[in-house]
Amino acid sequence: MASKRFGLHSVIERVTVEETPLVAEFQRRLDTGEAATLAYAIEASADLVLLDEQEARQTARRHDLPLTGVIGILLRGSDDGTVRLRTELDRLRKAGFWIADDLYQTVLEQANAD
Repeated sequence: MASKRFGLHSVIERVTVEETPLVAEFQRRLDTGEAATLAYAIEASADLVLLDEQEARQTARRHDLPLTGVIGILLRGSDDGTVRLRTELDRLRKAGFWIADDLYQTVLEQANAD
């Protein structure tokens, strides 16, 4: 998925990505979805890419792609009042999304959330 505009109210665009040499190259180290996301983002000059896995994020940085993760999206929502940050972080954790304790606290402090 690739975002066409930066910000919480961005449109998240779902696209079908063809098997290209770039996708195949990324699939050597990443899963299919991450490889397709990165290849599409490069080809489409995406304004923002949503990635959470460390290896995919490192690959995005090597290609100078602007990126955010789920927590970044939640922070934007918290900033404009559409998201209750602690509630959503707790839901993520309960669903099995790993968030380090220090990151959890830092994000809440950054957003001044209870």
